Amino acid sequence: MTHPSAVRAAEERWVAAAPGVRLWAEATGDPGAPPFLLVMGANASGLAWPDALVARLAEHNRVIRYDHRDTGRSTRAFATDPYAIAALAGDALAVLDAFGAERAHVAGMSLGGLLVQLLLLDAPERLHTATVFSTGPLHTPGTPELPGPTDEVMAMWQHLGEPRDREAEVAFNVEHWRLLSGGGPFEPEEFRALERRIRDHAGTDAPTVAHALADPSNLDRGAELAGVTTPTLVIEAPLDPVYPPPNAGELARRIPGARLVTIPGMGHALPSRLIPQIADAMLSRSMRGEPAQRP
Repeated sequence: MTHPSAVRAAEERWVAAAPGVRLWAEATGDPGAPPFLLVMGANASGLAWPDALVARLAEHNRVIRYDHRDTGRSTRAFATDPYAIAALAGDALAVLDAFGAERAHVAGMSLGGLLVQLLLLDAPERLHTATVFSTGPLHTPGTPELPGPTDEVMAMWQHLGEPRDREAEVAFNVEHWRLLSGGGPFEPEEFRALERRIRDHAGTDAPTVAHALADPSNLDRGAELAGVTTPTLVIEAPLDPVYPPPNAGELARRIPGARLVTIPGMGHALPSRLIPQIADAMLSRSMRGEPAQRP
């Protein structure tokens, strides 16, 4: 286990993910510690992973977060070279390659959770463990649909790409986070500061909607989850208005040996008040240098 005193300053890198596509990435923690890759959700910069969570994970791991294509500082590629959602899973592997990580603990939130499922299916040799939350299982054709986003969330998403000045865009996204919190812990100033920092990091106030337009094909592979052998943790957010229960429970049921942990009060957001519980859950399988054992 890496002692907290060994944690080092963050190291930024540019990752060549595809021809003409560069991704911004950052690693925090001891370079000799086990890598822990964080995969954020749709249209979200890697800075949406709270610094407090990164710091807690970095006490035991080298934590890597990055900007998806068309977010943050990464290349805005979709307008001239459209891609499928599944291509973003390949980007995650490119980030691991850039940091020399043959294997890593990997966690994904929302769309990031779907991408981690693709990695479990297509690149299990690159994963020590997997953690997914605020997500649902990859679709299985012919099975009943699980509940999706609430009407209120869907109504707000209709306005994501509308032009707004900086303060209006920040205000819109703070309200979006409030809605995503599902009635759980929410401090407007905390998320206002986050939104301003993300925009300073990106150097633009333009809304990001590319992932909502990307081709969703090849995400109907839910039946293949029965063959997963990587130790997997599924965190259930009971107040999630995007992937409400029973999504997490169904995902855990489909992955053999998966462990399900519920964090009371959690919605589709990462408020500071819940960071200790979230970090404890994530570290329960990944704080050791070797892969966690199945229960």
